[in-house]
Amino acid sequence: MKKKICAILLLCVCLLVLLSACGKEKKTGEYQVFYLNADVTRIIPEKVELKSSQEDEKMEEHTWWKEAVVYQIYPRSFADSNGDGIGDLNGIREKLDYLKDLGVDVLWLNPIYQSPNVDNGYDISDYRDIMTDFGTMADFDALLADVHAHGLKLIMDLVVNHSSDQHPWFIESRSSRDNPKRDYYIWKDPAPDGGAPNNWRSCFSGSAWKYDEKTGQYYLHLFAEGQPDLNWENPEVRDQVFDMMNFWFQKGIDGFRMDVISMISKAGYADGPLCADGLYGDYTDQCTNGPRVHEYLQEMNRRVLSHYDCMTVGENANVNPELACLYAGEDRHELNMVFQFELMDVDGGESRKWEPEHPWKLTDIKKIQTRWQTGLDGKAWNSLYWNNHDQPRVVSRFGCTKDEESRVRSAKMLAVCLYLMQGTPYIYQGEELGMTNKHFDSIDPINDVMTRNAYFEKTQRCGESVADFMKAANYISREHTRTPMHWDDTANAGFTTGTPWIPLNPNYPQINAAKQVGDPDSVYSFYRRLLALRKSDKTFVYGHYALLLPDDEEIYAYTRTLNDEQILVVCNFTDHDVPCPLLNDWQNTELLISNYNTPGNPGSLRPFEAVVYRK
Repeated sequence: MKKKICAILLLCVCLLVLLSACGKEKKTGEYQVFYLNADVTRIIPEKVELKSSQEDEKMEEHTWWKEAVVYQIYPRSFADSNGDGIGDLNGIREKLDYLKDLGVDVLWLNPIYQSPNVDNGYDISDYRDIMTDFGTMADFDALLADVHAHGLKLIMDLVVNHSSDQHPWFIESRSSRDNPKRDYYIWKDPAPDGGAPNNWRSCFSGSAWKYDEKTGQYYLHLFAEGQPDLNWENPEVRDQVFDMMNFWFQKGIDGFRMDVISMISKAGYADGPLCADGLYGDYTDQCTNGPRVHEYLQEMNRRVLSHYDCMTVGENANVNPELACLYAGEDRHELNMVFQFELMDVDGGESRKWEPEHPWKLTDIKKIQTRWQTGLDGKAWNSLYWNNHDQPRVVSRFGCTKDEESRVRSAKMLAVCLYLMQGTPYIYQGEELGMTNKHFDSIDPINDVMTRNAYFEKTQRCGESVADFMKAANYISREHTRTPMHWDDTANAGFTTGTPWIPLNPNYPQINAAKQVGDPDSVYSFYRRLLALRKSDKTFVYGHYALLLPDDEEIYAYTRTLNDEQILVVCNFTDHDVPCPLLNDWQNTELLISNYNTPGNPGSLRPFEAVVYRK
């Protein structure tokens, strides 16, 4: 009898141990199991190896931000509620039903903080207040509450590589060499000839250094003169930044997109290799992915991010998949994901940004995306974007706008191609309508500081023709995605009852939300179906990617595989019919989505056709 009681007790202990083990997320690896000996007097441990049903299956941690779709809002150009010609927070509130209906989950707001607007809000003078153009802090609180009431999340833009030169920190810093905040920024003595400390070119053209007459030193500004770089080597700067981040988290925001975050650690201040035009040197090697950047981000995570269920994405210049795994590795405790620029540079990159011709090859796009898809799989997480506030409209860049049918068809195809890969999709406002680049006849109506500075440097210092520059600007300028959102075909596209702060694209009567929301064949309706499809099957989120037809210059084809399910995605990037024999093996499988309403010819693709099959 005593033995039976002991056995029962021992079995209970075993069950508790097993139940404890079952509660853990890890499903493979080495575990201890326990069994009773023959005379049930003791428990004997034994180590066993548990394997997954598919030994090569990498277990992904499931999180809400991996499964979410992000919608980027450029507040100045989204919706104006008070008729002053500038989009605002209350305008965003009025459009939340539209965004919810579209099927997005997270709203990312470009900077809404107090700013003199040298770079449209990326020069911040007060990190804890709202720019008066956009409203008040009470308006923000109301917006955040409404966002959450709609079941959506909101992330803010974190701009801490630099501040505005109107920020109180910088005003104090430049007041004297011995001011306590002098070391908040990067100040250097002039070169022996009295010029700038080194030859670096700013991202926005011209020298990256500005001389201060009062104190006799130069300050570093990797962007506009009004954007002095913060000195992250100073622990007080990091304290200030982390305290500010906590301020917004405590308000209830859901995360941050981190502007040029890979540039916060500088490796040195030597001359860089001369740029192609010979005017300035390249700072890239010394100002991106610096020696302490991971230390800083891990400190940020430890002191701030780890305390919240939040989403973070870093804008990381000059990263490859290997570096991305350091920033966003599952076990690195830094960021959730990064924005990479390889895809955005496929048609020339910064060195050829303002050249009139921008050829690109589909095979290069495939190589880039495949390198990122396979390089991060099971290690880190991808971000997926075609355009944002710094890039032109995708349908004008990689699609086709020669006629309405081509615009609509290619806009849908591009969405299928990218947003069914592994990673979190980022949709820029108006992309879901297939909005296009606006044509500019001259530099005069362009507000963007980057484009205007480049115009001056290229046409007046380098002798390039105005015609060539404007051809480049009409292809690649940031101004294209900053024109107002097209809500309807009324005056000013329904964006404002006043005068828009920037001219609209004149094609808004043909391309607008009101026209598309009720049209089942519109780009908007297709985006709705596509996003719903992505959410309906975890294979689109966590499945492994494999490229097909790597050398084909017309078709982008790949599979997504999770456990026993496989999905085929095939996209024709051309304006003509293309043979595609691999489709023959999928004719009897389930067609999940297509951007055509009628079946095509077996084994071929129609112009800009996209099809998705599952078996």
